[in-house]
Amino acid sequence: MSQSGRVLVIYPDMYITKIGVFEGNHHLYQQTIIHDEDELNRFDQLIDQVAYRKQAIFEQLDLDGMNTSRLISVCGRGGLLCPIGGGTYQVNDAMLYDLKTNAYGEHVSNLGAILAYDIAENLNIHAYIVDPPVVDEMQKIAKYTGIPEIERASIFHSLNHRHAGRIAAKQIGAAYNSLKLISIHIARGITIASHQSGKIIDVTNGVDGEGPFTIDRSGSIPLKGFLAYISEQYSNVEDFDWNHLQQDGGLKAYLHTEDPSIIHSRLMQGDRHTKNVIEAQAYQIAKEVGAMSTVLHGEVDGIVFTGKISENDFVIDAIIPRINWIADVMVFPGKNDLEAMNEGVLEVLNNPGEVKIYVAEEAN
Repeated sequence: MSQSGRVLVIYPDMYITKIGVFEGNHHLYQQTIIHDEDELNRFDQLIDQVAYRKQAIFEQLDLDGMNTSRLISVCGRGGLLCPIGGGTYQVNDAMLYDLKTNAYGEHVSNLGAILAYDIAENLNIHAYIVDPPVVDEMQKIAKYTGIPEIERASIFHSLNHRHAGRIAAKQIGAAYNSLKLISIHIARGITIASHQSGKIIDVTNGVDGEGPFTIDRSGSIPLKGFLAYISEQYSNVEDFDWNHLQQDGGLKAYLHTEDPSIIHSRLMQGDRHTKNVIEAQAYQIAKEVGAMSTVLHGEVDGIVFTGKISENDFVIDAIIPRINWIADVMVFPGKNDLEAMNEGVLEVLNNPGEVKIYVAEEAN
């Protein structure tokens, strides 16, 4: 590093906050703070959880003997912002405003930059985010929908996709910028992406309902059937709750559980319905991988799985036979969010000119 010190990384999720401390590339410390679900539910909005989570972070660091005075920067999980290019961004007022007002949607990821800034400000150091989910490097042709007034948007697990691409490049023994890759992130959400020349040029937007169904998301559904469903279930379309598709669909709707251990147990017992549903999910994921291979004109140097691999091994096992004819398949277990965030911060600490500044959309 060009300067000695430590980086604190913060990754808020639905009912947990992951934190880590790095010195250079050395991962000194990691802890997952599990929040009481009832305690979080007492807050009317996600933004109201900031003070509660911030206190929990300081208490955990203090309990584990981590000295915050040695920190030189703080990095938070990126949230829903206006479309921006990939890279490391310094948290500024424009970013905080868009996150605090949910200008581009409410999501737990919005808390990351706010927490990082609050902690960094007290220590008189900078706060950053790295490759937020709104990274938009999609080629123009990928944004057409068939309705001129509607464009496809790029919202996906960009942090993990990019990091997995770079790990794959090291395994292949080539520069990331020289490769054409397909990456599949499997966790609570599932997104698939195409990489070319160091850019992620097409993605499935899981937040807006694209792609395969997941643990609790419906994924892409037939428009005519969806409209008929809405008209049958609701007298007023405005009464429809989007969360029904985002939190009560997918495996949860078919199997009435979202617990991977229960699903795995049913598969081991030979439950035909469970097997059919898992095969259908694998089919949908494989079909999206095939579509992404056409984006790269069939010239694919590797296919990469990342995310919560151990919890979804039964799905991955069903996907691989459908896609391994396209290219070699690499599986990198674990969500490497903290490592990817730290690497992004190190890049700008060593090369200050690489730091990017967020500009609100209306100012662009």
